[in-house]
Amino acid sequence: MPEISLNINDRNYQVTCDDGQEEHLRKLAEHLDERIQGLVGAVGQVGEGRLLVMASLMVADELFEAYKENHALKATISGAAKEGPGEGGAGEGAEGAAAAALEACAQRIETIAARLGEA
Repeated sequence: MPEISLNINDRNYQVTCDDGQEEHLRKLAEHLDERIQGLVGAVGQVGEGRLLVMASLMVADELFEAYKENHALKATISGAAKEGPGEGGAGEGAEGAAAAALEACAQRIETIAARLGEA
């Protein structure tokens, strides 16, 4: 198992990972470090442990929201598939639900892009 060095909040951490996972783990650490640096900019250096907990909660919140959204999309698609074929033939209900889900995702991406453009 390879051991790699990750830099988070200007501190190095030695972490062991499975073969081939090094780059993925570095990207995860980079994402976490970006979150921590954002927190440092907002609240200052309030202690390493506290920053790690705050950043972890932010990432966990995003993950939880993604799980909820994924579950809702699956339920929508499943419900549409159970309704059976629509006027246009077999599978139209599921295809319509998938199209609606994609449209909702596209709108969310546009909203996020607009917010980033304003920042």
